[in-house]
Amino acid sequence: MAVTVDDSTAGRERPVIADAPGSRSWARAFGDLSAGWKQRALWGHLGWQDIKQRYRRSVLGPLWISISMGVIALGLGILYSLLFQTPIETFLPHVAVGLLIWNFISGCVLEGSEVFIANEGLIKFLPAPLSLHVYRLVWRQSLFFLHNLVIWAVLMIVFPHPLGWSLLLAIPAFALLAINGGWIAILSGILATRFRDIPPIIASVVQLVFYMTPIVWSVDILGDNPAVQERARLVELNPVFHFLEILRRPLLGQETVWRYWYVVLAITVVGWGAGLVCMRNYRARVAYWV
Repeated sequence: MAVTVDDSTAGRERPVIADAPGSRSWARAFGDLSAGWKQRALWGHLGWQDIKQRYRRSVLGPLWISISMGVIALGLGILYSLLFQTPIETFLPHVAVGLLIWNFISGCVLEGSEVFIANEGLIKFLPAPLSLHVYRLVWRQSLFFLHNLVIWAVLMIVFPHPLGWSLLLAIPAFALLAINGGWIAILSGILATRFRDIPPIIASVVQLVFYMTPIVWSVDILGDNPAVQERARLVELNPVFHFLEILRRPLLGQETVWRYWYVVLAITVVGWGAGLVCMRNYRARVAYWV
């Protein structure tokens, strides 16, 4: 029995469909970051609402951010100035500005490790890029920082420092801190969704780093002691120290040390490289891991 084949469509040209980028692709990773940035009106509003919600029904509202920071800075500044026998007019601003910057850094690290876990409901039921939650986190921490700048302004009035044009370096310095907060949240947030032991480990490490970073103590004070002068220089092995100094020095009118900036720029490039690789390989799995 003969079988006939209908080849009436053999001569037709079939439409060519472009290959869509796979889940593990650089296009998807960069596309996520771009799409999240375009929704800045959304994460900007959500970040501000996070602060309002935290201080809901409070008389002073977000002013408690600055009040609590001011009380801690005043207490630690007076205590350690007496312990180290240093003038309070120089040491109190040193401690206060150090705490201000540290709160931003530690906030990005601690909350970054849980940025996707805390937004489990939105990730599962809202079709939004993952980077939206990262932008929201960095924006919220930036608002905290701006609130606390009131303390710096008060201290500069009470204890005047020779502020000059170098103060303008505080703007790119803070921008670098915020940029690094992004890759830290991406990297630690993705890892923490897969391994839930990561957040408590990070919390323990952050607490240890606080004491190893010259926030409530000063490298200059230790440098005056010949017995520990060489060991005091080991603080430069601490990457947080460099982030701290590029912003604290212009805010206090101190001389700019460019090697701190070079270290921060190198960390920024390497960190974002690691963050993008993690974003490329595991972005699609976060919704399942949370």
